[in-house]
Amino acid sequence: MKRILIVCAGGMSSSMVAKKAEEKFQADHLEISVTARGVGEGKKLLQAQEYDMYLVSPQTKNYLKEFEAAGKEANRKVVAIPPQAYVPIPMGTDKLCKLILSEME
Repeated sequence: MKRILIVCAGGMSSSMVAKKAEEKFQADHLEISVTARGVGEGKKLLQAQEYDMYLVSPQTKNYLKEFEAAGKEANRKVVAIPPQAYVPIPMGTDKLCKLILSEME
């Protein structure tokens, strides 16, 4: 199973986005879990290489370069989430899932 972490300011808004994405992956019979955490915890999880991919939410894009550098050291992919893919409605969920799948290739 692939594990994806969304990093956001507090982990609350991203939790809803993560839940919707994970539900879509389950409906499509894909073994991909999506979780959300705040920046501080996200940094620790990246250093520990706990997840396969780290997604940086639009509201925390100021941390993107820092996460990208840590991702290189940890040999983990770090990707910015575009605002259109960060809404828990079907259109946004579809875009987020497509982003995840395209970045996994």
